[in-house]
Parts: sequence; C-alpha cells; structure tokens
Amino acid sequence: MKHNYHLLSYSGYPFMVFCSVMGLSSSLVIFLKYGVVFGVFFGVFCLFCVVMVWCKDIFMEGLSGYHNFFVMNGFKYGMVFFIFSEFMFFFGVFWVFFDSSLVPNSELGMSWCPLGIGLINPLGVPLLNTLILLSSAVTVTWCHNSMLCNYNSFYGLFFTCVLALFFLVFQMLEYDESGFSMSDGVYGSIFYLSTGFHGMHVFFGMIFLFVNLFRLYMDHFNSDHHLGLEFSIVYWHFVDLIWLFLFVF
Repeated sequence: MKHNYHLLSYSGYPFMVFCSVMGLSSSLVIFLKYGVVFGVFFGVFCLFCVVMVWCKDIFMEGLSGYHNFFVMNGFKYGMVFFIFSEFMFFFGVFWVFFDSSLVPNSELGMSWCPLGIGLINPLGVPLLNTLILLSSAVTVTWCHNSMLCNYNSFYGLFFTCVLALFFLVFQMLEYDESGFSMSDGVYGSIFYLSTGFHGMHVFFGMIFLFVNLFRLYMDHFNSDHHLGLEFSIVYWHFVDLIWLFLFVF
C-alpha cells in the first residue's frame, strides 16, 4: 500500500532511552538520600550516548531523502509538544515561587526573602548572564538569517555556543559564591531548583547547538532544508525567555 511516510525498522533506541532515564531517576534519588553522585554522572552519560546514536540515525535518514513534507510536519508537532511540556514544568516552578513569596508564613519571618538569608545582587552575575543570553539570541538569529539568505552561518552559531559556555561558567561561579544552599528552606530550594534546571536546559541546548554546528561544517543544511537547525534555534529562544522571567522575579 502506498503512503507518504517513511516506515522505520524495529529499533531498540526507545527501550534504551527508557532504561537510561529510569537509571538516572533512581540515581538522583540515591544522590539526594546518600550523596552518591557517581550514578548520576553515569546515567547522564548513558542517556547522552543513546540520544546521540539515535540522532545520528535520524540525520542519516534525512540526508538519504526519507524526510518528506509529512515526516517533517510530524517532527514539528513533536517539537511543539516538547516545548509545551517544558513550559508547563517551569510554570509549576513559578507557581511554587509565587505561592511562597506573595504570602510568606511565619516560618519565613513573614517576609521574602526569609530572614537570615543573604540575597544575591541581581546587578552582578545575574545581570551579566542576562546580557550573555540576550547576546546569544542575537547571534543565533544572525545564524538563522544567514542560512535563509545562503550566507555563511557558521560563525553566528559558533559565537552562540561560546556564549552558552560562558553562561554556564558564570552560573557555576555564582553558585560557588552564594551564601545559602538548597537546604536553606523554601527560598534556597526554589532558587536552586529553578536556576539549576534552567542551567541544565542551557547545557542540553548548547549540546544541541554544537551538534548543528558540526552539521553546518559538514554542509548538511541549505536554505530550504535545515529543520534541525531551526529546532535548536527555537529551543534556544525558549531558554532565553525562561531566563528573563527568572531574572525579573
């Protein structure tokens, strides 16, 4: 029977991702309970390897001409649902923040931030990181427009990756110099949960950008077919937007 879709052969990648995610989740519980961090790094490494090999097969399918209009539409819907799920996660984080900060209880000293916790100066490293991410939004847009106009888009994406790395370095410095930890009540928990998960998204977004930087170098894209690059750009703009909300609130 004729159809417009590329039929995939049986693959073990979904099961491998499932095992990696389950192992990573269990390792996180063990880390939070007993402080053993090796399992977390091993779980992240396994998940990273499986995703990279799976993506390699998807890239080869695209280069072989299997990704027609209908298949690419399916990818687009998947990306929309993925971004929406990420949005709902951060929506829940902000919900907890507003629930705790707008009406602080007596355990917090009836004030926000709680008594005894030193605030991080927002005009220091947070402002610098905001400028870095805004600059990365400019460079990644430069890359996209260059691709659409058949110009060299390599350097725009390269500078975006460098700025992403700078952001992560400064974020680690901010954590190192902060005067509170995740165990310092609801304030510390919300701060490290929100900024930590955002930093994790920046890290995976940077990996996504680096993969597309390599594909740019290998001439896998042109002005008409660069869906993977567009996905990484959309994801990066989403990460930028979340950081702006984190910085403001």
